[in-house]
Amino acid sequence: MRSCKRLQRNDVLKKITQASRSSWFTGVALTLLIAGCQKAPEQVAAPVAKPAAPAVAAKPEPPAKPELPPLFRDIERRTFQFFWDTTNEVNGLTPDRYPSRPFASIASMGYALTAYPIGIENGWVSRTQAVDRTLTTLKFLRDVPQGPQKEGKGGHKGFYYHFLDMQNGHRFDSWVELSSVDTSLLLMGVLFAQSYYDQDDAREKEIRDIADTLYRRVDWTFLQNNKPLISMGWFPESGTIPHDWKGYNEAMMVYVLAMASPTHPVGPEAWEVWTRSYSELWGVFQGQEYLTFAPHFGHQYSHVWIDFRGIQDAYMRERGMDYFENSRRATYAQRAYAIENPMKWKDYGENVWGLTASDGPQQTTQEYRGEQRPFRHYSARGAGFRENFDDGTIAPTAAVASLPFAPEIVIPATEEMHRRYGDYLYSSYGFLDSFNPSFDYDIPLKTGRIVPGKGWVSSDYIGIDQGPILAMIANYRSDFVWSVMKKNPYIREGLRKAGFQGGWLEAETDKAVAAATTEPAAPADPDAAAARALGTAESRANQAAQPEAARPQQPE
Repeated sequence: MRSCKRLQRNDVLKKITQASRSSWFTGVALTLLIAGCQKAPEQVAAPVAKPAAPAVAAKPEPPAKPELPPLFRDIERRTFQFFWDTTNEVNGLTPDRYPSRPFASIASMGYALTAYPIGIENGWVSRTQAVDRTLTTLKFLRDVPQGPQKEGKGGHKGFYYHFLDMQNGHRFDSWVELSSVDTSLLLMGVLFAQSYYDQDDAREKEIRDIADTLYRRVDWTFLQNNKPLISMGWFPESGTIPHDWKGYNEAMMVYVLAMASPTHPVGPEAWEVWTRSYSELWGVFQGQEYLTFAPHFGHQYSHVWIDFRGIQDAYMRERGMDYFENSRRATYAQRAYAIENPMKWKDYGENVWGLTASDGPQQTTQEYRGEQRPFRHYSARGAGFRENFDDGTIAPTAAVASLPFAPEIVIPATEEMHRRYGDYLYSSYGFLDSFNPSFDYDIPLKTGRIVPGKGWVSSDYIGIDQGPILAMIANYRSDFVWSVMKKNPYIREGLRKAGFQGGWLEAETDKAVAAATTEPAAPADPDAAAARALGTAESRANQAAQPEAARPQQPE
């Protein structure tokens, strides 16, 4: 956990933690990761946007749905291949990142399980191939040992450790937490597979049955030290992490899944308490009035699988909008911030924008335009009227995965970033994770490389950034992922318990729901120190569990 991608998942955690896809994914340990307490990134001489007084109306919806240029088909295919090519064929574990590939990420696995049906629909793999890979993954998740022991286990109480050994699926190291948000990202992929593979075939029936087993065995109440809220995670060495999921971030899916559980549910009052702190997060930033969360993954992750268009909980009914519109406004605010560019970073503009949890060049302070500026390695980045951290590092996923929200600004941004930086930013599996045109310092780098005259560029693709790109393009084209998930009775039940009403949630017929029933269908090795630094940076839960002074620093 973009647990909230779990990010910072490093410094960004500071404020949010002291309370980030979306939250601000071993700990993705990156995903902020990856996990999500709301971190509060350190205030840098950064854009301090104040909640302006009068709310400015959001831009009107575009009159027509823009057609996607050919570039997007190429992005889809390359991004799909990331998941198909890098996943371990023997056990179905997907790496957190590639090519460095230090450990598997359970959140990346959730996106991989979502990617395989997209591959089927596009003719990139056969249904038989995808069923084989999906069954391999689900069987491994079902059979990997669970328990409270510190070593030799892949999870506990139905939850999974954020990062797993790529070969045996056990907890990668002692700094890796049992993660609620990353388990939720995994389960969204599991339930997506359950609803997609609906044929009268013994193997597809097995997929549905194992998916049901995995979901039902999660004991959500295990992570409820402060009921009705849910903690970010648990360590066998120290117990439950004292920070709960609250505020607004990627953890919306955590509560939807937890409330719908037929075996270990949390009460529906959890949603009311979850949304109670929204009042501090609603305001005006860059001409947009919306519920803010600075790293953009928080506005994307839950939306990958849930179509929030036209459905509202009590909070959004009062505001007269929905969470989809909220993400649209957040996307416009990101772009407007880049156009204003208060910190004067190189290349920011109307078609070069996107702050989220991502890789960065190094944890260092360097002089830029006559002042000392902090830079980070993997971290949550974003801009808003509360938490801000911006070191000039742009992640293409922030823009590209926002395609359904605002295609009229995302399409030109995607094309321009490909045109201007594609020679070194766009490769075998699409866009590399991030780039920073302002960082050209001759110092040792944590990752990536300096391109002469162009600045820093990442050397890795990260699963939790790749997944939203692929899924959201599919949603834009045909509502594909959304349509499949609308059939899942658990998702529908969770939304209803959260108080969502209207739109497709009421329009869908009982027959459609029955079609996705979970009942049986009728017959018819990297360096350990480097891995730890990377993983803890990505894991928001890991960061939240430690006092600020004790949080590991990135090695120089």
